[in-house]
Amino acid sequence: MSDVTRILSQIEQGDPLAAEKLLPLVYQELRKLAASRLAQEQPGQTLQATALVHEVYVRLIGDEQIQKLLPPVDEQLADAFEACWA
Repeated sequence: MSDVTRILSQIEQGDPLAAEKLLPLVYQELRKLAASRLAQEQPGQTLQATALVHEVYVRLIGDEQIQKLLPPVDEQLADAFEACWA
């Protein structure tokens, strides 16, 4: 039984700490896959494996979940940030 399979089984059994063990294993595997895929791209592309994995993660969990993970942002700081990107 692989580590990932074992951890998924622990999660199904309700182990609250098992999920914390899963992310590092999956993250490393995704980085390897991303690096392998990017190595096949034409020279000159600037995307890095870590950035690709992060982008996939954000798309998988969605903006709403990202907001829950981030600390509260001061309203003025948020407005200033938006103004910079407008």
